[in-house]
Amino acid sequence: MLAKVASCAVIGLQGVRVEVEVDISSGLPSLTIVGLPDTAVQEARERVRAAIKNSGCAFPMKRITVNLAPAALRKEGPSYDLPIAMGILLSSEQVTADASQMFFLGELSLDGTLRRTRGILPMAALAKDLGISTVFVPACDAKEASLLDGLQIIPVGSLAQLVSHLRGEMPIAPYVPQGDVEYGPVQGWHVTDLCHIKGQEHVKRALEVAAAGGHNLLMVGPPGSGKTLLARSLPLVLPKMDVQECLDVTKVYSVSGLLPSDTPLITQRPFRSPHYTISSAGLVGGGRWPTPGEISLSHHGVLFLDEFPEFGRTVLEVLRQPLEDKVVTISRAQGTITFPANFMLVAAMNPCPCGYYGDTAKGCRCSPTDVSRYQRRVSGPLLDRFDIFAEVPRVEYEKLADDRLGEPSENVRVRVGAARERQWKRFAGNAISCNAEMTPVEVREACRLDEESQSLLRSATKQLSLSARGFHRLLKIARTIADLEPCENIRVYHLAEAIQYRPKILV
Repeated sequence: MLAKVASCAVIGLQGVRVEVEVDISSGLPSLTIVGLPDTAVQEARERVRAAIKNSGCAFPMKRITVNLAPAALRKEGPSYDLPIAMGILLSSEQVTADASQMFFLGELSLDGTLRRTRGILPMAALAKDLGISTVFVPACDAKEASLLDGLQIIPVGSLAQLVSHLRGEMPIAPYVPQGDVEYGPVQGWHVTDLCHIKGQEHVKRALEVAAAGGHNLLMVGPPGSGKTLLARSLPLVLPKMDVQECLDVTKVYSVSGLLPSDTPLITQRPFRSPHYTISSAGLVGGGRWPTPGEISLSHHGVLFLDEFPEFGRTVLEVLRQPLEDKVVTISRAQGTITFPANFMLVAAMNPCPCGYYGDTAKGCRCSPTDVSRYQRRVSGPLLDRFDIFAEVPRVEYEKLADDRLGEPSENVRVRVGAARERQWKRFAGNAISCNAEMTPVEVREACRLDEESQSLLRSATKQLSLSARGFHRLLKIARTIADLEPCENIRVYHLAEAIQYRPKILV
């Protein structure tokens, strides 16, 4: 008898329907899986055989052929265990059910229990798009699958439990989500409140402007001046994500297998800080079966690159296209996959190899040639992608010993959130969420200048030798500063502050 069961594959972040066809015929006992399966899918033969036997069912001692259609699509991962097992049980008539309106997803243990499976959210999204009403998932993944409305999620603890449910012996109650999205406190080793950072008021202001407009930021200063600490304060300053942004980030982490078991929905903006020994594939994504890299894991959040010049030259250059397009495209022989990459890039670097070039308290031991060579490790085109450059000098003793606390991050977040709200209203109907994403069309409409501001901008363009990109970035920063005030029009002092964030020649 032939049985068909609906399942799903994940290509990039999108689900693709896979139909599991099972045919049982006479012949020597065997189980053959066809349809371009990888090693994990091939090994499903032993997992399924043991799971069926240990669940109180009979494994047919006949010739069993399993086809994963479409055959041209490569199948990877253990999520096909449950649909293969259900296909065998349906084909052997041990279970009777209409599987045309059901999705089966999950990895089986040898005793028949279902394990946590990555990529559940995009798979459930496909079921919703196809109009499939019922989705059977591992019980531990039910919360993640229930993030989408309009689906009946059946949490399955084991294969034996599922068989009892389909036979009508012990029905499994559909999973009912509890409450709305909850925004808990930001947690993690990187989180630092601005009130505990001594001094560096101008850098804190630069962080506020960067967060308000989604601008990329580069901090330059000697070792121990607080660059990393300042970067770690950004999660407490950035505005909260809306529900759609939460779902977008959760999809990325679900496909990557990095979604915490106790966190079905990521509600805090990601903060990723890879080591400078990372490869290009680790940063942008890749592999034989392409998976998201660090820039996609930073989607709607912050990618922090500490010791910026220490990263490989080729590694840094791959950032240029994603910074402009907000997506990263990975091409392989099997096809092309696109991952989202809308992130804030924050980098920190020393001004020279020893770190003390320009420091007032400790002399630099590097020659001008060494300093120039060190700074040239970061190419000009990549530096041109940074909107804001902030010098982070040494903190004096008086400020370090001061017991008074500075302005808390929550106060800054309120101003940043208000500025972002003005930007969302300004760009309503467009695919733009913040000032940093403006195209020249939006810049022309939203960044109108009076005569005095135009005169200042003309002088700055000539003296700083601004490129066309630098010219527009200057206007975007001025627009963000005006939104923080708030002010409807860009004034000359907004533009003057924006000019202060342009890079200065160090050597």
